[in-house]
Amino acid sequence: MALSDPRFDKWAEVQINYSLGVQPGDKVAILGGATAEPLLRALARETLRAGGHPVLLPSLDGSLLDLLQLGSDDQVIWLSPVERFVREEADCVVTISAESNSRAMTGLDPARQQLHRNARAGLTATFRDRASAGQVRWSLAAYPTDSAAQDAGMSTDEYAAFLFNACKLDRDDPAAAWRELHVEQQRLINWLTPRSQVRIEGPDTDLTLSVQNRLWINSDGTRNFPSGEVFTGPIEDSANGYVRFSYPVITGGRQIEDIRLRFENGVVVEASAARNDEYLQSMLNSDEGARRLGEFAFGTNFDITRFTGSILLDEKIGGTVHMALGGGYPDTLSTNRSAIHWDMICDLRQGGRVTVDGEPFLVDGRFLI
Repeated sequence: MALSDPRFDKWAEVQINYSLGVQPGDKVAILGGATAEPLLRALARETLRAGGHPVLLPSLDGSLLDLLQLGSDDQVIWLSPVERFVREEADCVVTISAESNSRAMTGLDPARQQLHRNARAGLTATFRDRASAGQVRWSLAAYPTDSAAQDAGMSTDEYAAFLFNACKLDRDDPAAAWRELHVEQQRLINWLTPRSQVRIEGPDTDLTLSVQNRLWINSDGTRNFPSGEVFTGPIEDSANGYVRFSYPVITGGRQIEDIRLRFENGVVVEASAARNDEYLQSMLNSDEGARRLGEFAFGTNFDITRFTGSILLDEKIGGTVHMALGGGYPDTLSTNRSAIHWDMICDLRQGGRVTVDGEPFLVDGRFLI
């Protein structure tokens, strides 16, 4: 994207003022790949206009790969002051995903990634606790890189237009559009809140779980950008049955395909993947919480109509559900803790359904309430 693209100024205005609500004096950490320089600079400028203190932290392509390939164990687990500042001190954190090669770590030993991830589990938990307590506001967005466009099977310009539309940046007042979605999602949450038993049925899927007395979160473009979901943390020992996920999981530089899980009393007791099964098994063995669900959610963004390979977008596809193995969010009252958080999607738009306490809620991708 061109350095002077005026759409990034509009993007930054929405993300800094609506998503993060930056206030005078806020310390705002701005992270992202150097590929996203036009947006990172726009975010810093908008932070200055809002009276905040921008802390620009761009990353170079391949720097993490260098660490994991060349670093000793001590170097891999070392926590820098910058990492601590972002997780423990910043008032606002905005992260822009801008990988130039989403498969860069494909050949890396998964144990190296697990070592790096586990060393940061404490910081991750601290950050989630701070967010739950309202001590830090965060927002995550995707940048239209050539790599992301290739993963989605689009040209870069086509993908950029798709992304801007999903973020409602094609509207005259994007913030107003997100507030309208908030109202609709709150209607779903109000219906779900007093209910407890969820059943998901679809191709090779029949899974039940409980959300009794858990809190549903209205994800309305504040933390994820784009967003469009309502999510909660299932009761940790409640998941029973089996599920086949419709789309690959792309994480850690790998594409894990045709994931199938079977749960007993909340724990994954059987798991398989048609591709990169070894990596799936290694992640499930990361820690005790990795075999339990930390999140269950409904996608509500009907501007996202197709799988792109970016979980930030794909989990929001209107008419789908997704669930995450691993760490849950404290503000949902989830108590599951893990170094991983793996989102996986069930597309229910053709031949799937969700019933809640026996009442149809989502059928063939349409909300019925």
